[in-house]
Amino acid sequence: MSKHQFLLFLLWSLFIVLCCSECRDCTSYEEKGDLEAIKKRGKLRILLPVLWEDEMLPREGTPLGLNEEVAKKFALEIGLVPVVVYVENYEDLIEYLLDGKGDLIAADLTVTSERKSRVAFSAPIKLVKEQVVTRTDDNTIKKKKDLSGRQLAIRKSSSYWETLEELKKSYPGVEMLPVKENLDTEQIIHLVAEGVYDATVADNNLIDEVLRYRSDVKVAIDLTGDRPVAWAVRPQSTELLKELNSFIDREKLAGLSGETYKDDLPGIKGRKVLRVLTRNNAANYFLWRGELVGFEYELAREFARRHGLRIKMIVPPSHDDLIPWLKEGRGDVVAASLTVTEERKAEQGVSYSRPYNYVTEMLVARADEESLQEMRDLAGREVVVRPGSSYWQTLSRLKEQGVEFQLQEAPADMETEEIIDKVAKGEYDLTVADSHILDIELTYRDDIKGAFALTDKVPHGWAVRAENKELLAAINSFFEKEYRGLFYNVTYNKYFKHKHGIRKLVEQRAGTGNKLSPYDEIVKKYAKRYAFDWRLITSQMYQESRFDPGAVSWAGALGLMQVMPRTLKELGFEDVHSPDEGIHAGVKYLYQMRSRFDAPLPLTESVNFALASYNVGYGHVLDARRLAGRMGLNPDEWFNNVERAMLLLAKPEYYRHSRYGYCRGSEPVKYVQEILTRYSAYINIAEHQ
Repeated sequence: MSKHQFLLFLLWSLFIVLCCSECRDCTSYEEKGDLEAIKKRGKLRILLPVLWEDEMLPREGTPLGLNEEVAKKFALEIGLVPVVVYVENYEDLIEYLLDGKGDLIAADLTVTSERKSRVAFSAPIKLVKEQVVTRTDDNTIKKKKDLSGRQLAIRKSSSYWETLEELKKSYPGVEMLPVKENLDTEQIIHLVAEGVYDATVADNNLIDEVLRYRSDVKVAIDLTGDRPVAWAVRPQSTELLKELNSFIDREKLAGLSGETYKDDLPGIKGRKVLRVLTRNNAANYFLWRGELVGFEYELAREFARRHGLRIKMIVPPSHDDLIPWLKEGRGDVVAASLTVTEERKAEQGVSYSRPYNYVTEMLVARADEESLQEMRDLAGREVVVRPGSSYWQTLSRLKEQGVEFQLQEAPADMETEEIIDKVAKGEYDLTVADSHILDIELTYRDDIKGAFALTDKVPHGWAVRAENKELLAAINSFFEKEYRGLFYNVTYNKYFKHKHGIRKLVEQRAGTGNKLSPYDEIVKKYAKRYAFDWRLITSQMYQESRFDPGAVSWAGALGLMQVMPRTLKELGFEDVHSPDEGIHAGVKYLYQMRSRFDAPLPLTESVNFALASYNVGYGHVLDARRLAGRMGLNPDEWFNNVERAMLLLAKPEYYRHSRYGYCRGSEPVKYVQEILTRYSAYINIAEHQ
């Protein structure tokens, strides 16, 4: 294929993905044939479960949505238009496939005897062990026979149920407790930890991830040996399966075994995976409304894409572990807003890329501080920073130059954002932050300020092992082309310049006459359908978009109700800029969130939790409810209870032990408060009308 033909192919593929791949009309047919019949229709229908933002933040794993991305690539490689068919219930995936409503299940299915009798599985994507999970203080299960008389909470649709049914043939005393199908395995593990259930079963890779953020559960025993996890096609789709297995082999989808690697770019390309060491915070990498975001994450993802690689995100326990983990071969690159100092450049075994960002190190003080204008004003003050940070080096040099102040250590695992928060509260006197971190903070808060710069502009760079010269050259080439280019500027402005914080609360009558908004009749129609007060929906719509149907948020949320693109696709909507579809999508999504908070919660609390979930993601609200319970607060009440716990999820000592990681909890707290305050005003307005 010539370069010109290749570019045309890429443009055609992009057009297909953007314009055709989510069309609902594309799935309104049944097809049960093999590859030849599928090619006549020109589309590969990819069956995927609706995520509903349940995916946790990967602290050491591949990004969310990887299966969808890879399956689309497979479709394009065999000359077909990728069409995603979202299936609301995981257990219905096989039925959809066999009924001809889809052609390929691109979800991770454990290969079991029962499933093998119904579908044809691909080559393994990975291997997992099924393990029994109990509370840490439960030492009664050491062998399989110890499961007799024990009750294990399992979804009937899971592969674990089939495993336990087989086990009961040898140990009839094993009891299986069926749980609700809308409980995912991690939620069941949490309920085991909280004493609701006795024990459960989960795959070892999922348990490993859970154990990274909580220590009150453990693996009791292995229930199985290694079992393959794979994708599936219909039994008669032998040619499609042949093409799929060839693709899986080329793409190395079986993943990594957990071993360390120190190879250069050719070896990384052979493995097809770039392992990125970073930190879970607002500048680098975090989860927002079910989407992975962050400046460093987006740069790394784009670099990987340019080289035909997938990325695996790895978050070490602290900042001080980033370089040691790189040297040990536990990652390939450090992308974590590292300032390239002379001290760091002198370290053996590490090389830094050319700069891709320049920041100044700013002295951070409380907003009402008036006495700090220049260096000499630091006399007698106390400045708190991490010892391993570039700020410590800067401040140490200032002390050597005769500036008299006290330099105090912050914990090595404390993020700069948390130190800033302690300054704002008066727990610390002063601190230092890179200007881009301060920019983020100032989009959300007004109780701190940058007093003055301690340095001129200093560079940020990525770190690689010194011997990985080809990788370093590729990174340098990427930054040389992209720095201050379109992609870079859009990404930079998205995180550091866009004022996406909570706006000042104002009341605005957006229409004339007796209307609260230009869209009252549409809102009333869908609010009634999903059993909401239409004035609540109007208040939320104002909060989201200021009644602008063309609004686009900093993270790509769209329309009057600011729904994320992936969620729109899963809900089945296409034209979000149409007021009717945009409002319908938002109300339906809020209904989905409310439905997830089961009775006996009062309706008002379900709505509060649903609003918070709409803003920041369902998972972060689950984390806050669990944290509230551990704090002795009421996990079933939002105000003065769960909202207090939510505020703590911006602090490392709390988000490191949460399923969904870092969360700027002040945003959903203000979001719920402002919507309900405006809602009360709207009620009064409507009643007076």
